[in-house]
Amino acid sequence: MRRLLICALLAGCSVGPDYVRPSMQTPSAYKEWKPAQPGDDIPRGKWWEAFHDPVLDKLEEQVNISNQTILQAQAQYRQALADADAARAALFPTLNANIGGSRSRYSALIPLTNPTQSISGSTRTIYNMALNASWEPDIWGGLRRAAEAGRANAEAAEKNLESVRLSTRATLAQDYFLLRVTDDEIVLLDRAAQSYAHYLEIVINQYHAGYAASIDVDAARTQLKSAQSQAIDLRVSRAQYEHAIAALLGKAPAEFSIQPSRVSYPIPEIPAGIPSELLQRRPDIAQSERLVAAANAQIGVAESAFFPSLFISPSAGYQSTSFASWTTAPMRTWSVGPAIAQTLFNGGLTRAQTDSAKAAYDAAVAAYRQTVLSGFQEVEDNLAALNILRDEVKTQQDAVVSASKSVAVALNQYRAGTVSYLNVITAQETELASRKTEMDLTGRRMTACVTLIKAIGGGW
Repeated sequence: MRRLLICALLAGCSVGPDYVRPSMQTPSAYKEWKPAQPGDDIPRGKWWEAFHDPVLDKLEEQVNISNQTILQAQAQYRQALADADAARAALFPTLNANIGGSRSRYSALIPLTNPTQSISGSTRTIYNMALNASWEPDIWGGLRRAAEAGRANAEAAEKNLESVRLSTRATLAQDYFLLRVTDDEIVLLDRAAQSYAHYLEIVINQYHAGYAASIDVDAARTQLKSAQSQAIDLRVSRAQYEHAIAALLGKAPAEFSIQPSRVSYPIPEIPAGIPSELLQRRPDIAQSERLVAAANAQIGVAESAFFPSLFISPSAGYQSTSFASWTTAPMRTWSVGPAIAQTLFNGGLTRAQTDSAKAAYDAAVAAYRQTVLSGFQEVEDNLAALNILRDEVKTQQDAVVSASKSVAVALNQYRAGTVSYLNVITAQETELASRKTEMDLTGRRMTACVTLIKAIGGGW
């Protein structure tokens, strides 16, 4: 009884430090966040639905099924779960069964150490059947620490899967909005080219009538070809965005296409919350924290090598030279006995492995804290981008209105004969550039919005 009590007390020991989550000081509020009153209808799981785009909704549902990076992360998560189960299995005894027979002949020239067993020079058959067990009691807690590390690594793999999903979905949304902005720019340039073609005909007619110079014709033709060239170049960008989306969906570009369409670009109100919530929301931060826990457990695994290991290997079975009496009671065999193993000298290997585990833990803690800091930075960066781009878009919209008025004035002056057509071209190019800048700002604003959603953990 005393021996059992001592074993129980020893089994409760665990080498290595118990895990404590690394401390991280968080700010009380985001510097760039301005309080908002979000609507109750804002989605809290499928964040992309906040943009109210059915095509985007459909694409986001597909990406979780067929994206190869997500499928790879899923497989890695299953592998981590299996590795955790394998580490846990070391805590339990193993039981093996074997059954077989052998036929042997002994030399007549070599005497047997036990003559009662057989006659020299004879041939005999031996039948064996046995159950062999082995168990290493986890006296110092090294196996429990290994199982703890396995669980933490599996949890880290699960968080990595969520992080990959979030990143892939955010990339898909960004590529989709940039494709739609490109569609709008192509429409803008196509319409501009149609307008320029119309004005080119007018200038040519006026040139033939003697009211315009040849330089006006050349300038109008150059303006038209430039707009057409820009529209062609944008189609290259559109094709690349479409191909990128196809790859995210796990499809070959030849099997996928998105029809051009005009869409709206709503910016949902995103409640950034308090900074400390970021530690719970972002899967990459949770993954990094779980890796710290795994590294902490590995210290205990390494330190357990300083202590002796106890092995218990009982076995029982039957052995006979006669098949008929093989499983009878007199043929029973058994053995049991503990063994203790201790490394007396290995050139400092155990100490080096322990130091390595401690250094790996320190590195994991630093990586965790840097991941948190990077998360704060991403939130602040994109909050600032949204706030500044919102004001910039409003200013640019005013610039577009002014540029449109300038075009109207220049056309009236040209019709009145007070200015050359070069003044009209200058005004039109200014208006076109202003409208393109407005669309580019819209694309940047949508990209910043999606990046902010990703930065706060992909939902609210």
